[in-house]
Amino acid sequence: MIDNIKPKEATSIINSLVSGVVPKIGVQHITVGRSEEINAFINALEDVRNGLSLVKFWIGDFGSGKSFMLHLLNTVALKQKFVVANADFTPDNRLYSNDGKSVILYSAIMDNIAIQTKPEGGALQTLLEKWIEQVITKTAEENHISLMEIRNDQYQVLIQNSIMKTVNEITEVGGFDFGSAIVKYYEGYIKGDELLRRNALKWLKGEYSTKTEARQDLGIREIINDSNYYDMLKNFCKLFVSMGYSGFMINLDEAINLYKISTMASREKNYEKILSIYNDCFQGKVANLFINFAGTKEFLENERRGLFSYQALKSRLEANKFETSELRDFAQPVIRLMPLNHNEIFVLLKKLKLIFDFNYKIELKITDEEISSFMEEIFNKPGAAEFLTPREVIRDFLNVLNIIRQNPDVDKKRLFGEIEISDERPNDLILLDSIEEL
Repeated sequence: MIDNIKPKEATSIINSLVSGVVPKIGVQHITVGRSEEINAFINALEDVRNGLSLVKFWIGDFGSGKSFMLHLLNTVALKQKFVVANADFTPDNRLYSNDGKSVILYSAIMDNIAIQTKPEGGALQTLLEKWIEQVITKTAEENHISLMEIRNDQYQVLIQNSIMKTVNEITEVGGFDFGSAIVKYYEGYIKGDELLRRNALKWLKGEYSTKTEARQDLGIREIINDSNYYDMLKNFCKLFVSMGYSGFMINLDEAINLYKISTMASREKNYEKILSIYNDCFQGKVANLFINFAGTKEFLENERRGLFSYQALKSRLEANKFETSELRDFAQPVIRLMPLNHNEIFVLLKKLKLIFDFNYKIELKITDEEISSFMEEIFNKPGAAEFLTPREVIRDFLNVLNIIRQNPDVDKKRLFGEIEISDERPNDLILLDSIEEL
């Protein structure tokens, strides 16, 4: 059996993979063939814990395991006491915009903040309250007041001043408004004023669309917007580190959506923002921040629309010329995810069968030889070499297991024979590729 797997993790793994998405929890139980990448990542985490900042680009084909890799990185980082957050690029959000699309990305990041005790996200409120309690304790100690007394009304201004002083010490751009929002959150927290607390959280998550509304609700004259959201992420990073966390790791998936931005000027502005973040991190302008981008080879290398169309990024992200498929360099900013080999996929399918049995409290009659037959059948199908992805192999395998579970006498060989291979790339990307070739 898989060691230490929880029923909740098993259910998440099976349900998510059948749906073609990566499970939010439990990915460590189905990891195969990525030990070198993980070891390099653990070393990188240690550097970030010690005050450096890093940007990594995880590059692979559709269905090759990029999103899986980011979820695995989360699991590792949470154990190393990092605050982590995930967000996907979509047509409605991006790194640079002047029509609210960047602050939408920021809000998605803040919504998905996770810590080890809340690995599925939604941990921002928990972190704020933990930090406020730390400030209250520190203020009580510095002023020789008991923890019981410090919560009395007469000391509230003292605590508010401590919050602002502490925020000002650790933040730079936008620190005053950032601190004011936290003070308002504190007031709502200490007085049990749920509306005030909710409004302060709304401000911190970038959900106010007008300054007027923020001023009416909180007395704060500024809001988080497309131009200052990155400064706020850096402020949060400093806040988390001041609380005792190792750093702040942000994973940004589906970067192909930046490649698909239709206007060249807007695309370049987004790549310029990536360059700015990259330079910030590698020139030491920010500490304890780790940003991961996941995208396809086209997103990176296409010289018309990809990152390589932006010369300053191309010069920084070109592969180590001495690297080969056998001699890998995991220290460089770009990590290419090589496809799993057939042996690794076989091990993965065996693990999935054990988890499937554990989840449904059964023991399906499917032998190692039959798993091999399934693989042989699927990898020899027309189109397999060009279009077959690990995602599709996994989904088909679990679908087969579901049929066997519900129809124990089914002819497995016939089932395997009915599998078809399809091109999983989004239609709009196939169209873009066709246009690029013209």
